[in-house]
Amino acid sequence: MREETPEAQKPLRSGYTTGACATATAYAAARLLLGCPFPQGQQTIEITLPRGQSVRFALTEIHREGMSCTVGTIKDAGDDPDVTHGALICSTIRLVDEPGIRFKAGEGVGTITLPGLSLAVGEPAINPVPRRMISQHLHQAAEEASYKGGFSVAVAVEGGEKLAQKTMNSRLGIVGGLSILGTTGIVRPFSCAAYIASIHQGVDVARENGQTHLAACTGSSSERVAVEVLGLPEIAIIEMGDFAGAFLKYFRRHPVDRLSFVAGFGKLCKLADGHLDLHSRHSSIDFDHLAQWAESWGADGPLIQKMTTANTSLEAWQYAEKAGVDLARLVCEKALAVIASVVGLKLPIEVIAIDREARVIGRVA
Repeated sequence: MREETPEAQKPLRSGYTTGACATATAYAAARLLLGCPFPQGQQTIEITLPRGQSVRFALTEIHREGMSCTVGTIKDAGDDPDVTHGALICSTIRLVDEPGIRFKAGEGVGTITLPGLSLAVGEPAINPVPRRMISQHLHQAAEEASYKGGFSVAVAVEGGEKLAQKTMNSRLGIVGGLSILGTTGIVRPFSCAAYIASIHQGVDVARENGQTHLAACTGSSSERVAVEVLGLPEIAIIEMGDFAGAFLKYFRRHPVDRLSFVAGFGKLCKLADGHLDLHSRHSSIDFDHLAQWAESWGADGPLIQKMTTANTSLEAWQYAEKAGVDLARLVCEKALAVIASVVGLKLPIEVIAIDREARVIGRVA
């Protein structure tokens, strides 16, 4: 677990992607094999990121044996709560006679098993931009050493198979470990770019594998409801977390025939109020609005007072439920209107609200 951040405000520190780490270690290993050692007393390597920045990585785990060399670096994600922060990223380079570059999945890096991603089935989960970065630097090393042969590149992440259990890789058909990611080489703190990319990939994989009904869910409880109530397979369930806007905007461009939106009541209260980022850092429940909606259903003054002073949305819902006011339905209807306005397509959409025990308390289509 990462240490709790201090109360005092300070600038957040950026870090580097697994793709940048893999590039640095692959470049260093190739240079060592081709007779270009590090400056005396140094174990660092400088690479160029896709947008032109030059950055230097400290290296460790340097092992050379014949025509093969392995180099590692410790992933630094800066102040971002990245699952791979502190992990050892290694690249093993082997010189081969045939020109070109062949990528392999080392220990802790997954393999693609389902169509719909940017890589073919059977390929190691080393994404296109990291592949391009690695290739460019290996070509550079070859030119410096006048080397005419090719390279075999195996990227590994220590403990990657276990770390992958904290990601959506298995649902995307990436088995055996993590993906090597990154489009700029830099991790921006709390940008959640990798999570949002996984949401997009989840939609792509579901569509490519013939799913015509998707369920967007905010967590494990809502996912269980999608399976038990809707009867959907895991591949049709998109774990969007708090990123309702990221999912809906992508779905608008890549739709299927039917959409279900399953979420806890509190999350739906925020969405019903027009918030597309449902995290507590960016949105909160407006109890005055809940009371106003209940009033439109006939709530009296004492009920409105109870609702506006409730501690949680579910407490407000319980007050309304006892008074015969179907607040859950009202919230689902308003959330449905927000979803429809973002998606902008004429297709069946339903919203399901659940409580903390994963019981359905509201459902509107």
